[in-house]
Amino acid sequence: MPGTLYVVGTPIGNLGDFSPRAKETLAAVDFIAAEDTRVTAKLMNHFEIKKPLVSYHEHNRREKGPDILDRLLAGENCALVTDAGMPAISDPGVDLVRLCRENGVSVATVPGPTALATALAYSGLEVGRFSFEGFLTVNKPKRRKHLEELKTERKTMVFYEAPHKLAATLKDLYETLGERRVAVIKELTKIHEQCEITSLSAAAEKYEGQNVKGEFVLIIEAKTEEERLSEVPPADPLALAESYLKEGMSVNEAAKRAAKDTGAKKSDIYRLLTEKS
Repeated sequence: MPGTLYVVGTPIGNLGDFSPRAKETLAAVDFIAAEDTRVTAKLMNHFEIKKPLVSYHEHNRREKGPDILDRLLAGENCALVTDAGMPAISDPGVDLVRLCRENGVSVATVPGPTALATALAYSGLEVGRFSFEGFLTVNKPKRRKHLEELKTERKTMVFYEAPHKLAATLKDLYETLGERRVAVIKELTKIHEQCEITSLSAAAEKYEGQNVKGEFVLIIEAKTEEERLSEVPPADPLALAESYLKEGMSVNEAAKRAAKDTGAKKSDIYRLLTEKS
């Protein structure tokens, strides 16, 4: 009978956030698949857990994934951990989870801290609706394409970033999105935890050329309704209606709202929208 893959959350900084269930799980499995065995070894030593570690990360996942799967199919239990937070979120662990599901291996979760939810709660910005964008790639064509797609994003956006790429990312985001409120959050749950609420232009200027340390989460707040309306000329009811469609309104709702805002006839806007779809 196949074993089980346990997806285990680990602290993103403060070891006191490691849950009793997570500790019990690591102590009970046959082996642990870790992003960086050196980082996980420190966690295990702190909690006096002794289990075999295997390396599983971005650069060896295609080779190691099948090996881990074979052991699971043979009946062993494995815990999947990342250096910090929940595995499989902007993390190659998602490939191992998928591989297990495709081959009939049970997957269980042991929830733990995640920088995404922690940063959203910490920021105090409007985060009722948000889009998680993870890390921006360093591949220039793919990066440019990703950023261009974000120009029409209506929700608050969340990014992860490494310290050596922070300045370039802030500059690119400002040049693409224009002026927006941003929370620059670093070192969550650690001694130097900090949340700076500023503008994209100010953040890009502040961090340009700086040699910063720590892991960062960037939260770019969604534009207000007034800001979105100001982007569309009042004389263009069709463009305004199309912007409402992007926000999730139905064709009828978008036509009605655009008619109210511009004085145009709802029936005309509705006709134009349906002709384009």
